[in-house]
Amino acid sequence: MKDVKISVNQFAVLVMIFTIGTTILVIPSGLAADAKQDAWIAAIVGVGLNVLLVCLYNFISNYFPNLTLVEYNEALFGKWLGKVISLLFIFFAFIGAATVLFYTGNFVNTQVMPETPIQAVNIIFATVVVMGVRLGIETLARTAEIFFPWIILLFVILVVCLLPQAHLDKIQPVLAAGSKPVIKGAMSVVGTSSLPFIVLFMVFPAHLNRRDLAKKAYLIATAIGGACFIIITFLCVSVLGPYMTERHMFPSYSLAKQINIGNFLERVEILIAGMWFLTVYFKTTFYFYAFVRGLAQILNIRDYRSLAMPSGMLLVIYSLVVYPNVAYMSSFDTKAYIPYALTAGLVYPLLILAVSVMRKSKLKN
Repeated sequence: MKDVKISVNQFAVLVMIFTIGTTILVIPSGLAADAKQDAWIAAIVGVGLNVLLVCLYNFISNYFPNLTLVEYNEALFGKWLGKVISLLFIFFAFIGAATVLFYTGNFVNTQVMPETPIQAVNIIFATVVVMGVRLGIETLARTAEIFFPWIILLFVILVVCLLPQAHLDKIQPVLAAGSKPVIKGAMSVVGTSSLPFIVLFMVFPAHLNRRDLAKKAYLIATAIGGACFIIITFLCVSVLGPYMTERHMFPSYSLAKQINIGNFLERVEILIAGMWFLTVYFKTTFYFYAFVRGLAQILNIRDYRSLAMPSGMLLVIYSLVVYPNVAYMSSFDTKAYIPYALTAGLVYPLLILAVSVMRKSKLKN
């Protein structure tokens, strides 16, 4: 798999889609619960933290330009300890894929096709995810590049149609509760959109054809994806209001229901659903790719594709039990997920950086 390469533009598209992913559909509700009418400010702070985290990831990538993260773990920590750490890493990727798959099934089951069992939705969606992983990261990146203009087009249509309905009085008073709720909301943004970037180390920087441009593209793509999220959050609060945004599990979907142009163009909420399905597919597939590829490297299997189908079966099963119910999902996402994501996406990279610096210093001496 050493000869697998994707372009910098394709990587940037994957980063933007990964940033948007579940964020635009789910997170505005949590932000409104934390920061109320200041949810859009929390989104801006969160995106700023995203960019800082990517700067850290860019710096760490200098230590293993030709290796994936799993390969570097064994080189850095030794064979057995490295495998143990890599197992924890791919477990994070597997949990990410399972939770996003649950979000997809739950959304379809509650909003689009309520009579269709969630098991059927998860199986169908997981089948397409497994197909994407078996075809490889190059095919996945090219497909993302083809669909990205349509994602942007749907996003622009949504924003243009909703801007006339935005009311600035719904986002006032600004910072009425102080900065603490804003910071809490910003952490949920980081936990959902950028801390999972750790799985991108299975591609970045080893499988990019222009590593000299990749770091800049990484930062720009993170900022653009974050800007889309800021706009969606602002529209949710200014159109629906903070109270209604907090009440809805999928506020951006409810936001799209507000579109009504001349009593002619209305009920176009499927636009936001279509955009979300595309972004969440690539996010789930990349999570799953990191898991399957990492597992193959831990087990010293040359071709990871043989693990895709059995792993996909496990993914479907776990997606049905990862959240026993919506109340548990809400509790886990608000209380347990942020520390969990911080451990995987910040503490773990800092550990890698610290050990790398010490080993480099020791070799120089």
